[in-house]
Amino acid sequence: MSSAEVRCPACGVVPMEVFHSQDGLPVNSCLLLDDKSQAVGFPTGIMRLGVCRTCGFIANTAFDPRASEYSSRYEETQAFSPKFQEFAADLAKRWIDRYDIVGKDIVEIGCGKGEFLVLMCELGENRGVGIDPGVHPERIDGKVGERIRFHADFYDDQYGPLDADVVVCRHTLEHIAPVEEFMRTVRRGIGDRLDTVVLFELPDVLRVLNETAFWDVYYEHCSYFTPGSLARLFRRTGFDVLDISLDYDDQYILIEAVPSSAPTGQTAPLPIEPDLDAIASAVEHFASTFDETIARWRSDVAEVVSSGGKVVLWGSGSKGVAYLTSLGLVDEIRYVVDINPFKHGKFLAGTGQLIVPPEFLKEYRPDLVVAMNPVYTDEIGAELESMGVGAKLVAV
Repeated sequence: MSSAEVRCPACGVVPMEVFHSQDGLPVNSCLLLDDKSQAVGFPTGIMRLGVCRTCGFIANTAFDPRASEYSSRYEETQAFSPKFQEFAADLAKRWIDRYDIVGKDIVEIGCGKGEFLVLMCELGENRGVGIDPGVHPERIDGKVGERIRFHADFYDDQYGPLDADVVVCRHTLEHIAPVEEFMRTVRRGIGDRLDTVVLFELPDVLRVLNETAFWDVYYEHCSYFTPGSLARLFRRTGFDVLDISLDYDDQYILIEAVPSSAPTGQTAPLPIEPDLDAIASAVEHFASTFDETIARWRSDVAEVVSSGGKVVLWGSGSKGVAYLTSLGLVDEIRYVVDINPFKHGKFLAGTGQLIVPPEFLKEYRPDLVVAMNPVYTDEIGAELESMGVGAKLVAV
C-alpha cells in the first residue's frame, strides 16, 4: 500500500493509504446515452481507493467532482423492480411506525425520481420536499403529488434552515467526496430542532471488499462506508445515533439518528460499530484477490462465447457498467437487459452495449444471463421462464 496525499475526508486525521487502483473508468454510469460512439468515447477517470486507519472510511483519493454529471439525463431508479418496490414500501412503513411519522414534514436529500418520498407521504399522510438534480416531477402520479415540492438541484447551505420533522437521504452520501463537510451542512440546516429524525441508507463496503465485488466499485461512488465508519462520522458531525443495521440481503446500511445537543454525538457505540480490524482484513482481501476474481469472470464469459454461445447482462446500472469496464468486455457481450423502459434503446457508458427490454431475449435466445445483483435472481428467473428462455442464470 502507498499513502495518498489526501487526508481523510471523514475525520481529517491521517492521509489515506491507497490499496486499489484502476484507470479508464467511465465518470458516469447512469446517464442515458443516445448512440454507441458517444458511449464508447465517454469520458473516463481514475480510481485510487484509500483507507483511513483511524476511522475506517474508504474513498477514491483521485476523485474529481467536476467530472461526473447529475442531471435529468441521470437514470438511476430501481423502482421498476417488484422486489425493490417491496423493500422500499416495507422500509417506509417501518420508519413511519417507529418514529410516528404521520402528518409530518419530510425533506429528502438526493430523492432520485421521488418514489420513496411519495411512499413516505402516502403511507403517513405527510408533506414532502425532494431535492435532486435528476428528479422528474412529471413522473409522479396521484393526489400525493400536491403535497410534495421538488427542486432539481444539489442540497447545500442555500436552502437555509431545514424546516422538517424528518430528513431522509438514501444512496446519496456515497456520491459525495467531502462527507464531513456535507454532514455538517445537514446539521447546520437542522439547527436547534433536536427532535428531527435523520434517516440515511447507503451501501456497505465491508461486504463489497469481502466478496471482491468489483462491480460495486465505480467512479460515481467516491465514498465508501461500513456501519462503524458511518456511525463515527455521524457522531463527529453532531448526531446521536439511535440505530444502525444492515438490510436488503445485508447490502445496505440503515442509520437512524437525531441531532445532538452537544458538538459531537453523545450516544454510546452500538455492537455493530467496532469494525476497524474487520476493515483492515477486508481491504487486504480485496487487494489480494482482485486480479484472480477478474480473471475468473473473464474465463467464464470466454468459455461460453468461444463455443458459439451468447451472453447477456441483466441490469444496466452502475454494477453493469463496472462489471463490463473492469473485465474489458465489448464484443463478447452485445446486449444488456433492463426492466426500466426509460433506458431501452440507450447505450452503456464505456463499453457501448445496447440496452434492451426483457422481451428481446425471446428472439435473441442467450445461453448465459448474468444478473448484476443476486437479490433479483428469483425475479429474473421467473421472467425468463415466463418468456420460455432457457438460458443459464448466474448472479455476481
